[in-house]
Amino acid sequence: MELKRKISRHIKEWYEEDKKALLIKGARQVGKTYVIRNTLKEMGVSYFEVNLIDHPEAIDTLANAKNVDELIMGLSTINDSPIIKGETILFFDEIQKYKEMVTRIKFLVDEGSFKYILSGSLLGVELVNLESAPVGYLTTREMFPLDFEEFLQISNITDDVMTHLKKSFENRSPVFETVHQKVMSLFLQYLVVGGMPDAVVSFAENHNLNNVTKIHMDIIDLYKLDFTKYEEENKRLQLINIYELIPTELLKQNKRYIVSDVKKGLHFERVQSSFLWLNNSGVAHSVYNATEPKKPLKANEKQSLFKLYLSDVGMLTSIYGMDTKRMLINKDANLNAGGIFENAVVQELKSKGFDLYYYNSNRLGELDFVIAYDGTILPIEVKSGKDYHIHSALNNCTYNDQYEIKEAFVFANCNVSRKEKITYLPIYMTMFMETTPSEEVILEKIEF
Repeated sequence: MELKRKISRHIKEWYEEDKKALLIKGARQVGKTYVIRNTLKEMGVSYFEVNLIDHPEAIDTLANAKNVDELIMGLSTINDSPIIKGETILFFDEIQKYKEMVTRIKFLVDEGSFKYILSGSLLGVELVNLESAPVGYLTTREMFPLDFEEFLQISNITDDVMTHLKKSFENRSPVFETVHQKVMSLFLQYLVVGGMPDAVVSFAENHNLNNVTKIHMDIIDLYKLDFTKYEEENKRLQLINIYELIPTELLKQNKRYIVSDVKKGLHFERVQSSFLWLNNSGVAHSVYNATEPKKPLKANEKQSLFKLYLSDVGMLTSIYGMDTKRMLINKDANLNAGGIFENAVVQELKSKGFDLYYYNSNRLGELDFVIAYDGTILPIEVKSGKDYHIHSALNNCTYNDQYEIKEAFVFANCNVSRKEKITYLPIYMTMFMETTPSEEVILEKIEF
């Protein structure tokens, strides 16, 4: 089965309009190589692919070529695919094996004979190298597991149904009940399958959750292997322990990650680099504490307090086991699914480019998430049970005049409804939330 991915549109736009090189980054197994190959084939353009893990000799060629002609000559020894100036796209995969590539790209782009696509996992890639890449020479896109809307392509959801759902979200109006129940069932399927492409394809072909679980556990083993390969030797076991503890922390009522749970007496300052490594690698998502639900949230960020979620909700439910998956599908009310629902929301909103925070006050209570949305601060509560109308902390903050909150969302297993400032939405409607493009700011010219 051939999966269609949203990032394909960005690759096409880059090819038509952008003179810079394109970097697709993200965690392993999210489908970076697959989508680049398929998109280029769909466009009918020729490309020359070099995997720097499979062909380490290409690293010497990239490092030592004094000009593009020497680069072509060195690459041509790898395989016999044609390399034609002005036509062939050069695709370098697994560039974490040659991190200097992001600075080397200035020379290649400046020369102008080819267009370049780079791909690599963030496992082992130092972010400082990406951030210090020459301005104006590299366009970067981050790739994630399939979001729920992408997952729906394996179902029989029609365009008319999607239009109805989106209008319901925009107008804050109820979804047709039969449609709502169908989509909610598909969302529960998404929770047990997740968005890792191999797992989605396997599920689409045979609906065997045992196969899905095996794929997830193989990916987790691969991640752990990468931890030991790239992290400093004295931190390898610590990194694995932190990662393995995430599902346990999400079962607690207060889902804040407690560092001392990793090792008694351990303080955040001693392991901060490991948490940042997991977050930057793309295998986990950090949600930091905001000391006030006010703009700008970044100014209120407190990194020593945070929640930690897995990059893929299907992998989370596979860790919990087949009984959890079965209870989700059967809508068993006895299941503690709060952390699973929250993980799905984090995964979805992170893929849309949102920066997520949570807020906690001894006086007002705790908000699951707060984000900047549509020019204002939006509090979000995520509920997995039938008591989704009970949310004292959300009420306390939403109706607190000092915060100037216009609206709050509750995502739950419910249809759309609204009560004053609080809107209740089906949890699957996170797929319609989009970041607002930054407004263009023009300063008036000052005359002297």
